[in-house]
Amino acid sequence: MTEKTPTVLLLNGPNLNLLGTRDPEQYGTTTLTEVERRVTALGKELGVEVVCAQSNSEGGMVDHIHAARHYAGVVMNPGAYAHYSIALRDAVDAVEAPVVEVHISNIYAREEFRHTSVTAPVAAGYVAGCGVLGYELGLRAALSRAAERAAESGA
Repeated sequence: MTEKTPTVLLLNGPNLNLLGTRDPEQYGTTTLTEVERRVTALGKELGVEVVCAQSNSEGGMVDHIHAARHYAGVVMNPGAYAHYSIALRDAVDAVEAPVVEVHISNIYAREEFRHTSVTAPVAAGYVAGCGVLGYELGLRAALSRAAERAAESGA
């Protein structure tokens, strides 16, 4: 009997489907499809399956997080929802999977309203300002947090 491959959700929020064309000076020219390919390939190297999802709706993002509640981890770029979505914050807080929040840009070098994330305080980790490399760092961080939790619980 073989053990099931751990799964990680790569979740992107509003407007991230436009990566590569939307504000390339801020977000670069790498498309979401390219990001998903890179993270999926890294996941394979690390022995995990990466499931990719993107939603422009708050409820859709909440549903994806709920569905991943028992995954090895979640790498989430909540986009603008990071700044005000209490529903998304509560979803992140409610699941046992470690969630690592990722932002492509350095939110602290942008408009003041972007300096606060309501989701970050309940996330297991946070990566910002590293470009699309942040997604790969987020995957590694989520898996590290999952391993720490497993060790603490004696699993």
